[in-house]
Amino acid sequence: MFEHDNNQYDIQFNKGISAGRVNFNTSSSDDYLTNENFKTLRTNIMFCGADIKVIVLTSSRENEGKSTVSAELAKSLAEAGKKTLLIDADMRKSVLLRRNVVSQNFYGLSELLSGQAGIDKVLYNTQDPYFDAIFSGRFPPNPVELLGGERFKQLIESARSVYNYVLIDSPPLGTVIDAAVIAARCDGAAIVVTPGKITVKEVAEIKDQLIKSGCKILGAILNDIESKRTKYYKKYYRRYEYTPSGKRIK
Repeated sequence: MFEHDNNQYDIQFNKGISAGRVNFNTSSSDDYLTNENFKTLRTNIMFCGADIKVIVLTSSRENEGKSTVSAELAKSLAEAGKKTLLIDADMRKSVLLRRNVVSQNFYGLSELLSGQAGIDKVLYNTQDPYFDAIFSGRFPPNPVELLGGERFKQLIESARSVYNYVLIDSPPLGTVIDAAVIAARCDGAAIVVTPGKITVKEVAEIKDQLIKSGCKILGAILNDIESKRTKYYKKYYRRYEYTPSGKRIK
């Protein structure tokens, strides 16, 4: 079990602190169309307003491309000169951890939130000077309790003062409740959707859970859409806005 010591480490992002540098792997094809569509998504996010800084990304099921979308969006924001922090909050089955961390001697979000490590041991710089990352760490037995705790709140509030955007890659909300707990600390949420793989009912249930958390839904990101399927899918990603009641505005 993890021992908690909330006073052992103060979560403050001081200039120059870092656990090292990692060559971040987004694991997506580096083609022109993909890059252009992520630029469109980036623009949509930036037009959500200056008060939307902390964004959680979730999905209904596993393998919908949520982690790849999170990483690509973080990279795209950084390329636009926006200082961006990507937090891998999937402390159950992290994809980003497997892609990017090869050493066994590392600390991540679980160690930070359980008081076993300070921010200087978990914050990684990447090949882009505007892009930093915190990986999930070792899988704890109590991820929901850690995410709902005071140290996660402190992490988010401290990151707000340093970064233009904080993106949080969370587990699928259709599987576990983690994303709803995270959303309560965020300014907005985006749902990654793979048409043909999940049902409208599943997406509606995810939307309802996020609304109950009090988090604004920024929209849905359609992933894995063939650009030639129909004239309506010339772009891979489309954004919708919602009223506070959850009604979609086209």
